[in-house]
Amino acid sequence: MSEDAATPQAENAEGESEASDFIRDLIRDDNAAGTYGGRVQTRFPPEPNGYLHIGHAKSICLNFGVAEDFGGTCNLRFDDTNPEREDDEFVEAIQRDIAWLGFETNRGPLFASDYFETLYAWAEELVGKGLAYVDDQDAETISETRGNFTTLGTNSPYRDRGVEENLDLLRRMRAGEFGDGEKVLRAKIDMTHPNMVMRDPLMYRIRHVAHHRTGDAWCIYPNYDWAHGQSDAIEEVTHSFCTLEFENNRELYDWFLDNIDGLPSDRPRQTEFGRLGLTYIITSKRKLAAIVESGKVDGWDDAEMPTLSGLRRRGYPASAIRDFCSHISVGRSTGTTEIELLESFVRTDLNKTALRRMAVLNPLKLVITNWPTDADGNPVVEMRTATNNPENEADGTREVPFSGELWIERDDFMVDPPKKFFRLAPGREVRLRSGYFVTCTDVITDDAGEVTEVHATYDPETAGGQAPDGRKVKATIHWVSAAHAVQAEVRLYDRLFTEAHPGANDTDPLDQLNPNSRTVVHGAQLEPALADTELGQVVQFERLGYFAHDLDQSMVFHRTVGLRDEWARIQKRK
Repeated sequence: MSEDAATPQAENAEGESEASDFIRDLIRDDNAAGTYGGRVQTRFPPEPNGYLHIGHAKSICLNFGVAEDFGGTCNLRFDDTNPEREDDEFVEAIQRDIAWLGFETNRGPLFASDYFETLYAWAEELVGKGLAYVDDQDAETISETRGNFTTLGTNSPYRDRGVEENLDLLRRMRAGEFGDGEKVLRAKIDMTHPNMVMRDPLMYRIRHVAHHRTGDAWCIYPNYDWAHGQSDAIEEVTHSFCTLEFENNRELYDWFLDNIDGLPSDRPRQTEFGRLGLTYIITSKRKLAAIVESGKVDGWDDAEMPTLSGLRRRGYPASAIRDFCSHISVGRSTGTTEIELLESFVRTDLNKTALRRMAVLNPLKLVITNWPTDADGNPVVEMRTATNNPENEADGTREVPFSGELWIERDDFMVDPPKKFFRLAPGREVRLRSGYFVTCTDVITDDAGEVTEVHATYDPETAGGQAPDGRKVKATIHWVSAAHAVQAEVRLYDRLFTEAHPGANDTDPLDQLNPNSRTVVHGAQLEPALADTELGQVVQFERLGYFAHDLDQSMVFHRTVGLRDEWARIQKRK
């Protein structure tokens, strides 16, 4: 299923178009009915156990976008209930990514750990009502006795403990009297419930682990399902948006809210939407963490990673990601679209904004034998005018040095070319971009027959890019003046996975990692203007693609996307 339909449009009272999807329609209905008094408050609730990935961008754009569309607010709340996997590094990275995408929280950041004391008090309240109990069974036994979709669960032998005994045990759990996994607190609902989420779910487990914010203050930590809905209620969230895998959890979400006294009158309502799926991408933080730990990549923000930090390093514009998320819209089902669609948004954005520069990745020396020299016998240096961006006249032009020795791409020359090869070859004339027409006159090879140098003559009458006699050439190639070139490391990328749907059919996606996903080019020859490229800036290497200057390392460039629109080709094929 492809999520490639453009976002439908509705009209507001002034007749202006505005985004429309089933979630925005739901909010319009709520506002029309006076639900929540017209108030709209959302939240984006990441767990700080890894970096955000491209899939999170859809949820970020939805939650912050809905709040903006309806004059509401959106909280950033970290659901930090699992101290074994959480870290301040992830908290800081998540905040950076959200700001980079162009959103800011109204109250943030907030943390579920801010509410640990309140959550614990509510847990005691449920125990006091006979709706929660302490279970001594281990995790494996609890899992086995829950049954499955065809087998009913069985009650724990500790399910009928009295209120006073349960309260005493819970308080002793908090006081640290028991070891990890020795006891848990469970909600007392129904072990025969058709929704397995409702079969006495866990609320607290013992973990003698320091928390990244509360330190050693706690040794029992709330489970996600227990903390999530109550945190929404504390913050007076009106609309709680979750991806479809939490659809069955909605019943438990509501059960907890139903059985706690003193909650705000505006109860949050959970609504599920389809998560983002992309080919050649995985969006499991656990599996992404495994890739990082494997050493395949250089970290969570490696340019190969589908994390927002990795995409930023690779040169993806935040605006392109937002436009992509708007285009695929929000649906009730999960779909998968080709990654080429995302890349087409990146390419379209960069085509308008990226300055053009010349770079040679696989250099071959081109010597112009009739190039003029000065009085001292040195080759004359001529400045050639080149357009910075043909899509934006305001970007103007630049001066590029041109002399008698140039670097050209080795792929742009062949000694014995096939019929449809139109670039440089013995006796053939081509145009040098923003330069002259040149004709190959000789080839120098080494002892192994490898071409080491190409000799050519130039036509000084072709300075304007055209021949006065009207003759045409079939190819234009780029170049860099050898005497003025600056060197760089360039990293080229293929798909991170060899399969379009990594991990499908119960396979391990780590077994499908592409061993050739990154190629590092050392000693690429670049025009001198590229030495002034700001860190993080994306430029177009003419004829080669879009490349981003690394965020931290000078003269390291990452290939962002190529020039060819693969999405257009895929659509034509369909």
